[in-house]
Amino acid sequence: MVSTPLTSELSNHQYLRWKLEEQFPDVDEETLLDTLEGITSLREMIAEVVRSRQDDMAFISAVRARISDMQERLSRLDQRAEKKKEIVATVLERAGIKKITEADFTLSLRSTNPPLVVIEEKQIPEAYWKAQPPKLDRLGLISALKAGIEVSGVTLGNGGVTISVRTK
Repeated sequence: MVSTPLTSELSNHQYLRWKLEEQFPDVDEETLLDTLEGITSLREMIAEVVRSRQDDMAFISAVRARISDMQERLSRLDQRAEKKKEIVATVLERAGIKKITEADFTLSLRSTNPPLVVIEEKQIPEAYWKAQPPKLDRLGLISALKAGIEVSGVTLGNGGVTISVRTK
C-alpha cells in the first residue's frame, strides 16, 4: 500500500488500539472505538477521502456527458462531410467533369469497386464462412459456481471489500 497521510493515520490508529487493549484488557469494543475516535483523526480523514472521491465521480459523470455530446457532434460532422462528398461526386459525374485543379487541392472523379450485396445468407457456401474462436462465458461460469455446481478448471476467488456511499 502506498504511504499516504491516511495510511499513516491508520498505522497510528492501529498502534493506539493495540496500546489501549494492552493497558485495558477488559475494555468493551464500543468504548475502545469511542476513545480511538477522540484521539485520532482517522474518521475525519476517511470522510475527506470519500468526499474527494464523490467530487471525482461528479467530474467523471460530467466528462462522460461531454464526451457523449462530442461523439454525437463528431457523428454529425462525419455525416455532413460524407454527404458533401456524395453531392460533389454526383455533380461531377452528371456534368462529365473528371478533374478540377485548384490552388489548394486537386479533385478527381474515380470509379469505386462494386460493393458486396448479400441477398440470402443461407445460400452462401460454407467455404466463404469464417469460424469464430470460442469465447469463455465468464458470467455463466460465475452463476454456475455460485449455484453450487462444480466446474473443473475454475473456482471463485476470495472476495474483497468495497465501500457503499449514500448521498440521499
